[in-house]
Amino acid sequence: MIVINARFLTQKLTGVQRVAVEICQRLPNQIGERKVVFVAPKTPLIHQLGNDQNILLIGFSKGQLWEQVDLPIFLNKNNNPTLINFVGIAPIFYKNKIMFLYDLSFKHYPEWFSYSFQKLYNLLIPISLKNSRKIITDSYYVKDDIIETYHHEASKIHVIYPAPSKKFSNLNLKREKIILTVSSIEPRKNISRVIKAFNKIKSEYKLVIVGAKNKTFSIFSLDQGINNDNVIFTGYLTDEELTVIYNKAELFIYASLFEGFGIPPLEAQASGCACVISNATSLPEVYENSVEYFNPSSIESIRAKIEEVLSDKEKIKKLKALGVKNVNRFSWERSTEMLIKILEQKP
Repeated sequence: MIVINARFLTQKLTGVQRVAVEICQRLPNQIGERKVVFVAPKTPLIHQLGNDQNILLIGFSKGQLWEQVDLPIFLNKNNNPTLINFVGIAPIFYKNKIMFLYDLSFKHYPEWFSYSFQKLYNLLIPISLKNSRKIITDSYYVKDDIIETYHHEASKIHVIYPAPSKKFSNLNLKREKIILTVSSIEPRKNISRVIKAFNKIKSEYKLVIVGAKNKTFSIFSLDQGINNDNVIFTGYLTDEELTVIYNKAELFIYASLFEGFGIPPLEAQASGCACVISNATSLPEVYENSVEYFNPSSIESIRAKIEEVLSDKEKIKKLKALGVKNVNRFSWERSTEMLIKILEQKP
């Protein structure tokens, strides 16, 4: 038996939950001679996998307590099968597991997160990694970071790239004077500098910021640009709403200071939008020559790159074409096949 920790189905769909959902929708009901079983706590499911895979609801707890107590009890009663943990810490003392870890921002920048979150992750993630049979991450940048930070063997760590959802595509809508950014509202995403750079640009464009705050992250203020009528906060949008705004935007900007992968620019590229993004961490690995880069720590660099691209229609056209080509490097089918091959390997 292969058990999937499906607690992610009880959580709001953000980056890591999307990875879990997309891959799990494509997993077969059986891999080799082992049946694939999904288990989740007895709390309302926000998402469904949309196929014939049943979700087994177990235990009496919820949240981290369910993951550290109820889930291991279930596993022990079922002969300690392989566990796949897509999101979060995973049962820290359970050893027959494959654990996904998407970046080490909690380790390198604890100030970006709530005190309780970063303390919990910095205490428990190293234990869970040590007790994992294999570790899967989303870029070679993160793989190298895990090796350097926690001294794990390279052979234990596998890279499986995410991909954009097929919900995002070019609808051939008329582009409007919109500069778009999509991310959670948190310090790492660097939205304050984007707003400050935008406020220095004299144009008819609007800056549309899609995303919401999350209690996981530290409290901070976006005090710049709130009084600018051309800076628009939409809050959280559904995928259907997001697809439309991707297709209306002329330019997508992603100024993140730290990423394990960074899916939103891929979604924008799949929607036919030109992208300018940060040159930090994993992003050059993922986007290669398909975008224009800027220094995310420099307001002036962000401003200059926005103005440079918006003033050059041929460059926008070229970036759109390169974006489509880049998107084709990634697919959830390929990612799922890689996970199945890892599961088929002998321990």
